[in-house]
Amino acid sequence: MKGDVAGGPIRWRIHLPSPPDQVFAVLDSDEGRARFWAESAVQVGDAIEFRFINGLRHRSSILARRPPLILTIDYLGGPARFELTDDGAGGTDLLLTHDDVAPEEWQEVHAGWLNVLFPLKAWIAHGVDLRNHDSTRSWDHGYADQ
Repeated sequence: MKGDVAGGPIRWRIHLPSPPDQVFAVLDSDEGRARFWAESAVQVGDAIEFRFINGLRHRSSILARRPPLILTIDYLGGPARFELTDDGAGGTDLLLTHDDVAPEEWQEVHAGWLNVLFPLKAWIAHGVDLRNHDSTRSWDHGYADQ
C-alpha cells in the first residue's frame, strides 16, 4: 500500500462485492481457504494447517477471531490481520496488515499477498479459482498463478 516501507508492516486494501459475513465465512472455513489460498488449509484446534502447491506446509495459530470483522493468524513469522468493514452498499472493504515480517523476506511476502487477495476476490466475485494447481509452475518458479 502507498507509504509501506521495507521492514515495516505490510498493508493491502481490496474491495470485495460481498458483505462482511460472506467474506469472513470464506476466510474462516477450510473449504473457503482451499478455494483461493492454499491447496488445503484445515483448522486443527486453534491453528490452521496450510499445505501449498510447492510442498510447503505451515501451521498458523489463530490469534483473534471476531466474526464477521476480524481474523488474525500467525502467518510466516508475524501476525496477519484481516479487518473487514461494511462498505454500506452490500460489499466489504478488506484491510490486510502483516507485521513482523523478516527484512530479508519483506519484498517477497509483500508481493505474495497479492497472490492471496486477487484469487480471494475472483472466488468471491465470480466463483473462479485463479490458481493453476501445477507444482512445476509455483511461486518458487516465478509464477504468480500457482
